[in-house]
Amino acid sequence: MAKAVFVHRPDSIYDDFPEERYQFPKMYLSRVKACEGDWIIYYEPRGGGGRLGYNAIAKVQEIVEDPSAQGLFFAVIEARSYLPLTNFVPFRGDTGYFETALAGVDGKLNTGRSRSAVRPISDSDFSRILQAGFRDDVDVLPRVDILSNGETLPGLHDEQSPFGEDPERIRVEQTISRINRDRVFRRQVLDAYDSTCAITGLRLINGGGRAEVEAAHIKPVQRNGPDVVRNGLALSGTVHWMFDRGLISLSDDAEILISRQMNDPGQVMGLINQSRRAEFPENSKWRPHPAYLSWHRENCFKH
Repeated sequence: MAKAVFVHRPDSIYDDFPEERYQFPKMYLSRVKACEGDWIIYYEPRGGGGRLGYNAIAKVQEIVEDPSAQGLFFAVIEARSYLPLTNFVPFRGDTGYFETALAGVDGKLNTGRSRSAVRPISDSDFSRILQAGFRDDVDVLPRVDILSNGETLPGLHDEQSPFGEDPERIRVEQTISRINRDRVFRRQVLDAYDSTCAITGLRLINGGGRAEVEAAHIKPVQRNGPDVVRNGLALSGTVHWMFDRGLISLSDDAEILISRQMNDPGQVMGLINQSRRAEFPENSKWRPHPAYLSWHRENCFKH
């Protein structure tokens, strides 16, 4: 197994759905095949409005041939392994390129290597990007092995690596396992919606600075819904409860749908926006994806 960088343009011509699949031509088959069962990191190039850096991690489950396109393959992403970084990481930091292999002998960018859509990355480089992507974020990377009195929880301390195992690879896996996905998801959804309920339009903050609104999955975690903003909504507690039980839903163009099984639709009408449309983030890349909204209407909404 080996880690790799997958380049994904926001306007990609390939049939990519980063949290579920990555399409690639046969020329990259051996490189992607080496990633099977291991982690990759997504990279945005400058083209198509990209920011020139790293934005998410995911784990490759398997490689399958695209049955509808000769010479193309899919890297199938393991369910719920996709996770956006809380901090976007530019491809070059203060000390140089995060991918050390991108530097030529003169220290300048190796443009040939940087243009490769799939490129291997060392565990140490992957670790540096991971740490930068979640840096200074104690809520996202809690040290769950340390008690408040400084003692170590039994069974959670770092054990001596078995002979022959790469300590850097083990460290990467330990870091990933410590990431609190729920907190990452909540933070990113609330940031995208400015802590405002998409359906009521209310933005309530308590005296401690905590938002009343909750981060709701459109396609639930139990059904392999990913922890990504476009599978999320910021909803107040009551609305979240109704949404999870299929009493309300949303059309692709943000119309609020109310179930006929609602026992008091008049009260619900008093809660929702007067426009009867949800308020989505201005940035289109954070808006709910139609695939997830469709899933909720077809599998959860009580028509």
